[in-house]
Amino acid sequence: MAQKSTIYKVELSVSDMDRHYYETHKLTVAKHPSETDERMMVRILAFALNAHEQLELTKGLSTDDEPDIWQKSLSGELELWIALGLPSEKIVRQSCAKAKNVMIYSYGGRTAEMWWDKLKNSTTRFDNLQVFNIPEDATRELEKLASRSMKLQVNIQDGDVMLSVDDSIVYVTPVTWKGTDH
Repeated sequence: MAQKSTIYKVELSVSDMDRHYYETHKLTVAKHPSETDERMMVRILAFALNAHEQLELTKGLSTDDEPDIWQKSLSGELELWIALGLPSEKIVRQSCAKAKNVMIYSYGGRTAEMWWDKLKNSTTRFDNLQVFNIPEDATRELEKLASRSMKLQVNIQDGDVMLSVDDSIVYVTPVTWKGTDH
């Protein structure tokens, strides 16, 4: 029998000084049985970094042809495709063809570095692709914040991120591996 997703309720308060975005999102996060707390928290972090009233969490791991997070225009065009982890070159290519903008948030330390070394030369043709890496020490700390019901405060300034739940604070500085200036 298939295992069911675990439901997490997240009240996500985002204060993004870089984009002048200040909003609280009430998210229902379905954590797939094969998804780790670390990955789920990276997904919430990616949502916070790109928070918008039309940004949505998708079915994620259970669906191959959807990103982890997306944003569609009011007319249904795919404006933003956000993927997590280490997608294959084929997935990156298909994502860039489907969406106006694509962001990948990789994590996993040395494994992520090896993935990027292998992939980076084939991504130069995609002007709509950005790739960020979340340092391994930060994702391990994020993992510790995970609970079934979270009130998560996220402050973003000058590219630095501070996430807090109750008295626990995690600082994250995503590393840009491929920005829009490439």
